[in-house]
Amino acid sequence: MPFTRISLPEHRLEGWKKAISTVLQDALVTTFSVPKDDCFQLFEPASRDQRVINPTYLAGPGSSRSDDFLLFHITAGKPRDVAQKGALYRYLNENLHAEIGIDPADIMIVVNFTQPEDWSFSHGDVFRIAGISHS
Repeated sequence: MPFTRISLPEHRLEGWKKAISTVLQDALVTTFSVPKDDCFQLFEPASRDQRVINPTYLAGPGSSRSDDFLLFHITAGKPRDVAQKGALYRYLNENLHAEIGIDPADIMIVVNFTQPEDWSFSHGDVFRIAGISHS
């Protein structure tokens, strides 16, 4: 049940949105065992003046970020281990580079985990697992 906010430069929204969406969902299905139809993404385009991004902080040796910087903020329910997180990070970097040509230094990913009772998918109902009520 991940929900992802994707912050990207507004000049890239139309050209990149479909590829980013597809790669992200494939990554979550492949590395986090997310059901194929469990897709919740919010694209947040921003102008250059709305983005304050340090170009070199932890960008990697000899790397710097450009105006193409993407931020994925993924909120997920079930915790994943370090290997699964690493697989997600690599999948996104490799496949986004292949699909849209983005430099891996321009991709940042933040993952947070929640409890089932932190989610209401509709009607104000608390999310339930295997018929167990968490309300």
